[in-house]
Amino acid sequence: MNQPLSPDPTLRHRSHEVTLRLLRPDGTAYADTDVVVEQTRHAFAFGNVGFDFIGLANGDTAESPGAVFGGADAETAERLVDLWLAVFNTATLPFYWSGFEPVRGEPETERLLTAARWFRDRGVSLKGHPLAWHTLSPAWLLDAPAEEVEQVLRARIRREVTAFDGLVDTWDAINELVIMPVFDNEDRQNAITRLCRRLGRIPMARLAFEEARAAGPGVRLVLNDFNMSTAYECLIEGVLEAGIRVDAIGLQSHMHQGYWGEERTLEILDRFARFGLPLHLSETTLLSGDLMPAEIEDLNDHQVPSWPSTPEGEARQADELVRHYRTLLSHPSVEAITYWGLTDLGSWLGAPAGLVRADGTPKPAYDALHRLVKDEWWLGPTRLRTDAEGRMKVRGWAGDYRVDIEDSTAAFELGPDTSRTGVTVTP
Repeated sequence: MNQPLSPDPTLRHRSHEVTLRLLRPDGTAYADTDVVVEQTRHAFAFGNVGFDFIGLANGDTAESPGAVFGGADAETAERLVDLWLAVFNTATLPFYWSGFEPVRGEPETERLLTAARWFRDRGVSLKGHPLAWHTLSPAWLLDAPAEEVEQVLRARIRREVTAFDGLVDTWDAINELVIMPVFDNEDRQNAITRLCRRLGRIPMARLAFEEARAAGPGVRLVLNDFNMSTAYECLIEGVLEAGIRVDAIGLQSHMHQGYWGEERTLEILDRFARFGLPLHLSETTLLSGDLMPAEIEDLNDHQVPSWPSTPEGEARQADELVRHYRTLLSHPSVEAITYWGLTDLGSWLGAPAGLVRADGTPKPAYDALHRLVKDEWWLGPTRLRTDAEGRMKVRGWAGDYRVDIEDSTAAFELGPDTSRTGVTVTP
């Protein structure tokens, strides 16, 4: 195990300085020349779910909405596109098996491929969620013998990773494995829980990771869970000791019962950072209305007829969201944050967890996050001047940049490696 890096509230580790040298195509330097540099994309994964835009990408109408994965209809989604793209650069697409393949042998592959291409055309990276999960396993698999369940699950994982090669870069290989073999699904145990109980947690992890890795050697695979206890730590230890290659650890933070606070958040990050793997805050929510009662153990048990956003709750949500993102970004191990839902429409449990109200207007939390991502942590158009050898220094957050010089434009990247080596740019 590795000693986790210490958090730094100044976020100095997120920014880098690079020396650019600007040369003309003939090799001569742009000496003593005014240029404009600006950021075009964060390297850090600022994510949100992409469910709202599946119908829009597929050209759905009110008369022919197609399959529904939750979120906005196509008309509403059209009004949300600019809000989403103004903040987020990574989308999570839904591969919940029961919805993705409601009829055996008839997966929604083309529909999700269309959505994936729609996002990639807009410069958005993609994550698939999840490949293996007990909840929302298909009803048609329920009565199959264990050997068939395993065979079909293996084929499902290979099929999805192969079909989305070059589009989906990251997958939750297996989701909520801590509870998987003991999950109680009312009267009838789902097929995936039954399989996990038969195989065991670590063999189940091996199944998911190795099938996904074989189908897509270049994809990044995440072990994801909501359980922040030592049980998840023990599971991770066992998975890694078994030689299963994990690319990142997913940590869910649905804070329906209240903000974790800085101290608890950092304690959790430190515990999971000791494995030496990047941390993905894979599902994050904060409420802008009444909080769920503290005595509720399974959040799914809290069902209320109406759960509105309130002015007081919206102010609290904005304050807590800024504090939470600052705390997460202060920890060097954190590589990605996915906020779970843009709007209150179709939100999990009907909670007022979105950053945008049901009527499409931004909440204070949206404005606050936008200011962080595209102002405080962003290099807007900045005028600089080269020296006599065409050199100049640029400092900013890791990511993609462009430089405009005379009548030309060039792109460059900024990150730890470029900070050490410098960059020569020829427009």
